[in-house]
Amino acid sequence: MNNKLLLDYQLSLDEKERSQYWVPEENTVRVWIGETLKKIAHANPSELTVRIVGIPEITELNITYRSKNSATNVLSFPFENVVELDVPLLGDIVICSEVVNNEAIEQGKSIESHWAHMVVHGCLHLCGFDHESYDQAKEMETIEIAVLNNLGYIDPYKDISLERGLENVEI
Repeated sequence: MNNKLLLDYQLSLDEKERSQYWVPEENTVRVWIGETLKKIAHANPSELTVRIVGIPEITELNITYRSKNSATNVLSFPFENVVELDVPLLGDIVICSEVVNNEAIEQGKSIESHWAHMVVHGCLHLCGFDHESYDQAKEMETIEIAVLNNLGYIDPYKDISLERGLENVEI
């Protein structure tokens, strides 16, 4: 398997946010993405951006692309190859540091493991996975659990049942 990965890691946080919220190092994010691509047997070279942002930027993106006037944890923007060019672009993942850190605390999870989950989740979206239906969600969650387990993290859904209704999922 060809694991060539070009990662554009962007921190778009002010000084206060950088000191207040934990964010993973670029190499850590690279490992998480590499493990995700390995699990789904994605053998092609890949390019993607992971951008870490604050509440204003994620809210603006959520309004623009999802018509939701609120902050969210992660947004994925898969590259849409309209002309069938042979390019290795997967797309962009945008993660809000404040939301992810606060969710981890609220959910009683380690901040690092929740970050890993958000990166894995976003990467799977770039690769065409979704959770719009029960079957899609089950497939995506199964992959997430396996990847996170391989990375040494616990099941992020351990105390959450899929039966709660997909409309309540905020990932």
